[in-house]
Amino acid sequence: MTTTTSPRNVVLLDLDGTLTKSDPGILGSVVKAYETIGIPVPDDAELRRFIGPAIIQSFRRNHIPDDLLPKAVDAYRAYYSTIPAFDDPQHPGDKVPGQFCNGLYAGIPEQLASLKDAGYLLAVATAKPEYQAMPVCEHFGIDAMVDGVYGASKDGSRIDKDQVIRYACRSIAFDASRGDQALMVGDRWTDVDGAKTCGFDCLGCRWGYAETGELESHGAVRIIDHVDELGNAVAAYFSR
Repeated sequence: MTTTTSPRNVVLLDLDGTLTKSDPGILGSVVKAYETIGIPVPDDAELRRFIGPAIIQSFRRNHIPDDLLPKAVDAYRAYYSTIPAFDDPQHPGDKVPGQFCNGLYAGIPEQLASLKDAGYLLAVATAKPEYQAMPVCEHFGIDAMVDGVYGASKDGSRIDKDQVIRYACRSIAFDASRGDQALMVGDRWTDVDGAKTCGFDCLGCRWGYAETGELESHGAVRIIDHVDELGNAVAAYFSR
């Protein structure tokens, strides 16, 4: 736990669709889960909506019955975390689990370095289970670019984005009474709604997986189109 007496400006960063282009591994693992339980795979538009919310919520939304949910979740987790069933983008010809069928968006390391140099506290806050988020962040070096990585719980007791944000804030000893401020950065409505539930604003990222009008309709404080706008947008927010 971090302790300090000085007010801090905290940037909470979503992972999938904000820092990493993760759709090939996530959606591939979703397809494998549907094949495992013998239920037709949703169409492409619906598959894209799996990125952002907790996996169990997406399965429920797509009509997987309660008695098959545990098997579907277990299959997804196995293909995503352990079974090397997908082509490795970094090493053609090799197979990797879904979590590594993934990659950083161009410019993210430079933007995070700039934010760190400017004195912001950076924390990943993702609805992905933390045990899945940590290997991804380590594999792509994100853990060295931020001050902490916080995610959902494996047991389902912490799955909504507002729960993850509160958990991250507790972990970094966020204290509004001391003058700490926070901004969520994310690409989906879950990021915007989760931040608003916690009393924070959300900077929307158009390069991720939001549908047309999604970030606007949910009330993102500002929306940026390109990764190289991130540092300036964060600075502008905190200097208001």
